[in-house]
Amino acid sequence: MRHTLCAPGAGGIRPIGARMSFQAYLDALETTTGLTPRQLLEVARDRGYDTPGTKAGAVTAWLAEDYGVGRGHAMALWHVLRNGPAIDPKHVGTTGTHRDESDTLWLDGRATRPD
Repeated sequence: MRHTLCAPGAGGIRPIGARMSFQAYLDALETTTGLTPRQLLEVARDRGYDTPGTKAGAVTAWLAEDYGVGRGHAMALWHVLRNGPAIDPKHVGTTGTHRDESDTLWLDGRATRPD
């Protein structure tokens, strides 16, 4: 099985194609960029990426260029930028792709997330 190295503090090594929770994508963004998801959203808004007509590709290109973020992680932020922190409840408590413990993503950083 092939493996990939995760961002420091984001879980070490995981199999390529392994499923990550939606929240784990945002947590890894924080580890990689040094900014909480909420702070990244503020930067995205300051750059005008929340305006109608903005394409996901513009956001993924910005995150790749400025922070070295991959497409999957960038798309997680894109989802929150477009739809807010709510996710489909069908992912809550499951073992499927993008499984999560809550239907609301925590945007204020791992250190402040209630357990």
